[in-house]
Amino acid sequence: MRNVNVFIDKEYEKLNEPLCKSIIEKTLTHYKYTSYDVNVIFTSDVHLSDLKKEFFSKDQWTDVIAFPLQRDSKFIEGEIYISIPTAKKNANLFKEPYKKELGRLIIHGLLHLLGIEDKSTEQKKKMTILEEKFLEDELWRGLIEKS
Repeated sequence: MRNVNVFIDKEYEKLNEPLCKSIIEKTLTHYKYTSYDVNVIFTSDVHLSDLKKEFFSKDQWTDVIAFPLQRDSKFIEGEIYISIPTAKKNANLFKEPYKKELGRLIIHGLLHLLGIEDKSTEQKKKMTILEEKFLEDELWRGLIEKS
């Protein structure tokens, strides 16, 4: 099974769903996964905050949350939730293109599904290096659909 679903809250602009899927598939191929079921949900700050409270007992805003449901050496299943408003704020804050920030968050969430953590300073450095590596192909450039 090779399944990637993309869901975008209708409140926000349309994203290039096939490109979102390509970013995920390319990253999973790099890690030699040939079977997967991944959902990516682009949504609001409030939705992510509610998830953070419910599942992590933390009352804070966040840009991405990943829920690994199943993972072994052959199959991975999980969900990635991305806050569109926070992605936009982060893009401005870090002076990066908004579509690149979206690409980074897709990759970041997927790396969490793969079991890669970013709790310590050293882990954060490794995570950032991996994100940059996968952003190099610049698939993210087409993430925002023209109206």
